Amino acid sequence: MNLGNLSPNKGANRQRKRLGRGPGTGHGKTAGRGHKGFKSRSGSGVKPGFEGGQMPLQRRLPKRGFTNINTVKFSIISLSQLEKFDFDGEITTATLVEHGFARSGRPVKILANGDINKAITVAVEKVSGGAKAKIEAAGGKVVVTEIK
Repeated sequence: MNLGNLSPNKGANRQRKRLGRGPGTGHGKTAGRGHKGFKSRSGSGVKPGFEGGQMPLQRRLPKRGFTNINTVKFSIISLSQLEKFDFDGEITTATLVEHGFARSGRPVKILANGDINKAITVAVEKVSGGAKAKIEAAGGKVVVTEIK
């Protein structure tokens, strides 16, 4: 036996039911749909969310709030994380993503959670006022880059 003469087991494949092909087929005239009624019509079938005429769940629940599609989600980095981060040179969004501190494709914002004692240069999209003051007090430098 090889790939050239493989075949399915006997009875594994059945012919499809050919509907509406005359009385000789046994599936002619109404084509297995019966007489009249919703299910006999074309385009019938219960739509997603339809509950038989009862008020559907998505219409019963209250609608609240608003989702702004233009919102920018930031990866948040705290100063305590930067204190543990051993890296010589300028810390950028790319280096933070590379070392697993931030998510790829998101701008970075540094918050003043924790303290920092080493002089570092940070080039990210946003820095809180408190974080900027603490970094500069430790002898570091903050460069705010443009959001891509």
